[in-house]
Amino acid sequence: MTIILCLDDENGFMFNRRRQSRDREVLADVAALSKETTLRVAPYSAPLFAGMCEPQVSDDFLEAAAAGDVCFAEDRDVTPFLPKAQRIVLYRWNRRYPADVRFDTALLDAFHLTGRTDFPGYSHESITREVYDR
Repeated sequence: MTIILCLDDENGFMFNRRRQSRDREVLADVAALSKETTLRVAPYSAPLFAGMCEPQVSDDFLEAAAAGDVCFAEDRDVTPFLPKAQRIVLYRWNRRYPADVRFDTALLDAFHLTGRTDFPGYSHESITREVYDR
């Protein structure tokens, strides 16, 4: 499975039980990355993809993920699911936001950076996509 996260400059992704930010160019990129497979999301994230694609929506989307599935995980700790992951894709906002939930990048030690791309977002001047593979 591929796990996708959106992070700020301090690896934060949630504040006060809400996403820090969103950008429609990131969402379009996620939809494109999952075009040939199943995109799995939580009910919280499903409305973001309306009109772009039809993700599989469930509270236990990470548990249900099969090999090859793409999981957009913006509202929960993915640590227990990293052993199942073959790839992690990080979208970096290149900004600092208030955060009370962060991703521990030390968890990437089992992965190797295999790609980095900067692209213009809709609401962010520059977004960085980093791809880590086992």
